[in-house]
Amino acid sequence: MAGNPQSHLVRVNGMTLYTRAWVPSGTPAGPVVILVHGLIVSSRYLQPTARLLANDYRVYTPDMPGFGRSPRPDRTLSLAEQADLLAAWVETLGIAQAVWLGNSLGCQVVATIALRHPRQVERAILVGPTVDPERHTMHEQLVRLALTLALERPRLWLVALRDLWDAGLRQSFRAAHYALMDHIEQKLPLIQVPTLVVHGTHDLLVSRCWAETAARLLPAGQLVVIPGGTHAMNYSRPRALAQVVRAFLQEKRMVL
Repeated sequence: MAGNPQSHLVRVNGMTLYTRAWVPSGTPAGPVVILVHGLIVSSRYLQPTARLLANDYRVYTPDMPGFGRSPRPDRTLSLAEQADLLAAWVETLGIAQAVWLGNSLGCQVVATIALRHPRQVERAILVGPTVDPERHTMHEQLVRLALTLALERPRLWLVALRDLWDAGLRQSFRAAHYALMDHIEQKLPLIQVPTLVVHGTHDLLVSRCWAETAARLLPAGQLVVIPGGTHAMNYSRPRALAQVVRAFLQEKRMVL
């Protein structure tokens, strides 16, 4: 069983990333898995899934600059800058290639890494990928986010509030602005690695229709729907998500 993560600071490109690294007690059975957090939150809410995956894989969960325990930069990074920073971060860690799992905005970062640094991506997993092209306004995103948060575990609200306090409203708003400027639907057809789209039936921020479309746009994409899954399945349904991830990494199609 995986123990507590090893936490350390990694200095790269003039910035510092707080990193949690989960290392199995035995020999890792598969690839390195990197989890990328979404908007406002830090990697704290990724830990339930990271802990389960760390029974079999080396797992890393970085806090992006200004979020969680990573120091705040002078300005909010664009998606391209975040992707380039993470690419340099894995090089610093000596990781040649990894499986990248993103949730929400993290999916947009992962998609950007897959295009700008394809050699570093073995596979990609998009959990609740934003932004749904049919809901591409700040107002609708905020309304949908509020509705879907009501379906999450109440403890996640405390985690999100703490992370929002750490990040600050200004940086969080700028990050949301970058997310809305990004059109992931234009990137997906260019991603050549096997990619899994994961959708929860209780995800009110990302529609089932968009999840199906996203999977079809991917040249090597597939879709798994988790019954009762919310937007932040990595926190609310970690066992179901970890099961799906393992099946995908073992080249099996999961039927739920």
